[in-house]
Amino acid sequence: MTPDPTGSLLRSAPDSAAPEGARPRRPRATAWLILLLTLVGLGAAFSLGPSGATTTEATGAGLPAASQSARVAEIVKTFPAGAVAPAIVVYSTTDGSPLTPDQQALVAERAEPLGALGLAPAAARPETVQGRVATVAVLLSTGAGDAENSAAVERIRRTASENLPEPLRAQVTGAPAVRADIGKVFEGADATLLIATASVVAVLLLITYRSPVLWLVPLLVVGAGDRLAGILVGVLAPYAGVEVDASAAGILSVLVFGAGTDYALLLVSRYRDELHLTDDRFTAMARAWRGTAPAVLASGTTVVLSLLTLLAAELTGNRGLGFAGAIGILTAMLFGLVVLPVALVLPGRRIFWPLVPKVGDPVTADRRGLWSRVGAAVAARPAQVAVAGSAVLLLLASGALGLRTGLAQADAFRKTPEAVLGQRTLAAVQPAGAADPLTLVSATTAGDQVVRAARQVPGVASVTPTDRTDRYARADVVLTASPGTEDSDRTVEALRQRVGTIPGADALVGGATAEAYDTAQANAHDTRVVVPLVLAIVFVVLVALLRALVAPVLLVATVIASYFAALGASWLLFRTVYDFPALDTNVPLLSFLFLVALGVDYNIFLIARTREDTTAGHDTRRAVLRALASTGGVITSAGILLAAVFAVLGVLPLITLTQIGVIVGIGVLLDTLLVRTVLVPALVLLTGRRFWWPGRPEEATERRTPVRST
Repeated sequence: MTPDPTGSLLRSAPDSAAPEGARPRRPRATAWLILLLTLVGLGAAFSLGPSGATTTEATGAGLPAASQSARVAEIVKTFPAGAVAPAIVVYSTTDGSPLTPDQQALVAERAEPLGALGLAPAAARPETVQGRVATVAVLLSTGAGDAENSAAVERIRRTASENLPEPLRAQVTGAPAVRADIGKVFEGADATLLIATASVVAVLLLITYRSPVLWLVPLLVVGAGDRLAGILVGVLAPYAGVEVDASAAGILSVLVFGAGTDYALLLVSRYRDELHLTDDRFTAMARAWRGTAPAVLASGTTVVLSLLTLLAAELTGNRGLGFAGAIGILTAMLFGLVVLPVALVLPGRRIFWPLVPKVGDPVTADRRGLWSRVGAAVAARPAQVAVAGSAVLLLLASGALGLRTGLAQADAFRKTPEAVLGQRTLAAVQPAGAADPLTLVSATTAGDQVVRAARQVPGVASVTPTDRTDRYARADVVLTASPGTEDSDRTVEALRQRVGTIPGADALVGGATAEAYDTAQANAHDTRVVVPLVLAIVFVVLVALLRALVAPVLLVATVIASYFAALGASWLLFRTVYDFPALDTNVPLLSFLFLVALGVDYNIFLIARTREDTTAGHDTRRAVLRALASTGGVITSAGILLAAVFAVLGVLPLITLTQIGVIVGIGVLLDTLLVRTVLVPALVLLTGRRFWWPGRPEEATERRTPVRST
């Protein structure tokens, strides 16, 4: 028997069988004890634990130490100037007219106070380009934390723009400015995402339950679980050797609210059905718990193990996201299976007011509702439905044929920040890569040879030697292409190949533009490693849960088809509505992970209920139709809610999160409205008993007395 975390809540006198004083006290006391311990534990965690899940200020991907960019970053620390990058102040006129002598003189006067804000004041020399743009480079440390870097960039912007006469303007760009603008995206992101997510969940729960009270219970339970998950991640991440950045901390709340509310919907639906069969709410909850716990544990375990595959990734950002997400789902499972049953059972039936369930009313599976009618329609023509459903998925997936990945730095924001605007102003008069030059390091003895070779690489605009030590020589390489574009990636690759062939040079190419290239390569590696692991985990969990082989193969196939259909539909949307030029490099991997791991929940909810009804005395055909009738509404509500929760990621102005939210949202809706509720039942009806091969649940039922099924 499945263990029951509510202990003696399995047994209680009927709600109306005796006066309150005559009822056994143990179940009620146990429930109150669990609730009290939960409140005490939460209070201790909130007062003693860290304030949030973010354990590092970095918002970047976190490259592996073996990458050229990471090695260059370590080497430049050995130079006298240290690891520095220029924040470039770009002066121009708003009407595009040439700079007047007075304006150029004002820029020259402003160079001294700007230089005082950097590490090398003498380096802040004004330079005029084509008479239309003037620049001042302020060197900042690349090793500063995000808060320190943002403060430094803000001081530079304030000093550069102070009391400028019209039409002169100042824009600050360069790697430190881009980093600061990315950091602004996440300022207050936790609170914004939490408020938006909780609001969406509250509205959808209110619509689903049509009760002024019931919706509050799962919302408060899941919200408490979300806050605890953030604290646990903050405490445990250092011990696990992972770093959780701001974007992962934001996605954590989305995962906890999405999965936790799904589990709540499943439990509440089953509890309501059981209240139609018994007048004892404690017995009803125990039965509901036993009916839903295996599905919740299986689906939650699948998501946790899938997220943990990210620990095999190269990017530290991916590893941190996997760790944080796994902790979040485990917390959601704990609160869904322990805290939520207690919070639901203590108030009694009146928590469902005004739609209070009454003993004797038909359970969901026996009602002639929408999903019962859908099941009948599917059963009438399962082959045609399966072909039509597969055709729809194939048609949507074809939209991904022209898909492009690799989002340029200038296209990473939904609202263009100042750093990108400054890059564009500078690109009008200089090579596009001037605002963010590459860093080329080599052995000192081969420094001149490396510089000459680098100048011969197509796509390189200029190579300027800078510092030397006894061991290394350093040069800045300006590309003709904008950072993060396909052209710049090709140039970085060609440059590395060219200087890498020079004997004894040990030449390496780094810098922010090279980091973007290395990040894309690491994401490609992570995709090759993680995707097979996730599919294997989903398959193994389904085999263990269903004790079959045919069913897991079919279900995994529908999951894959659903992902590609969502990717294709989303790409069409991105090109026609959003006008996004490409997907960010990590979007396909993370979207696949969330869609497969979370989408399989609905497979498990439906097929686990089908197997339960099969072992309870129904043949496979009748069992899947009953399961669809009883879980169709729950799956629909859960899918719509989960899609809406992921859509909340779009409140942040970072295109990467918007793309993930849209792809997962569309994929979940496809799972909910087509795959899990139409296509999968059709496949079950077509295969019949063979769906469970090599298991034989129907034959096992025939050898024993049938038991009650809801």
